[in-house]
Amino acid sequence: MEEIKNIFNPLTHIKGRTLVMLIVTQAIAALLFWEIFGGNGLIPTPLRIMKSVVSIITTEYFIDNFFSSLGLTLTGMGISIVIALVVSYLSLIPVFSPLARFIVKCRYLTLTGLIFLFTLITQDGHQLKLSLLIFGIVPFFVTSLLSIIESINVQEYELCKTLRMNNWQALLEVVIIGRLDQVFEVMRQNFAIAWMMITMVEGLSMSEGGLGTMLIKSNKYIDLSTVFAILVIIFAIGIFFDFLLKNMRFWLFPYTKIHVRK
Repeated sequence: MEEIKNIFNPLTHIKGRTLVMLIVTQAIAALLFWEIFGGNGLIPTPLRIMKSVVSIITTEYFIDNFFSSLGLTLTGMGISIVIALVVSYLSLIPVFSPLARFIVKCRYLTLTGLIFLFTLITQDGHQLKLSLLIFGIVPFFVTSLLSIIESINVQEYELCKTLRMNNWQALLEVVIIGRLDQVFEVMRQNFAIAWMMITMVEGLSMSEGGLGTMLIKSNKYIDLSTVFAILVIIFAIGIFFDFLLKNMRFWLFPYTKIHVRK
């Protein structure tokens, strides 16, 4: 009874079995409401969507498209994090600081007006998709990394000076090695941006397939059951990788569990 009261009490933290039960109950209630009142003939019901999901994931066509999207996403993420790390670490050198600040402002640039430019620069459809994906991710990576660097306490740098370290050694110990766990967390958070963008960039070149290609083709023929099913699959895959990266962070950096519990 006390647990039921807590879920209606503000500023109360719930976890474990109570949290799981709350999530499951609300999800079932929402799906039942959608199933009973949401199906109007055009919008598919959850039952129809799940049938489409099962029929899609059991085909070889889906497997090929899934690995195409996943490969493109992971490649773009890998290149983006390397670029972002180099830019962010170099931003501590005054001569490179304006470049990092400019890249941060590129968050407000829309990809729509730059597609033609990237088409001229790249050689094929794969490079076009990869370039647009990297261009869309890097500014957000740099923004998050710079916020981590700026939040470092000055006392950490002063401690390095008392240990007779020069500026380059302080950069290595405090910023690069000392913040590796937070870099991994930034990568986990920004994976959502990359996974969300993948369907858009795949629509620019459909020769290699991908989940975005499947989604666009189904949307073109107004096959809403398949459209919703693909969206559910993309959503589920994103949640799975978020869970996987979160637990990989705890495995690689066990001390982060202490901060989470606090």
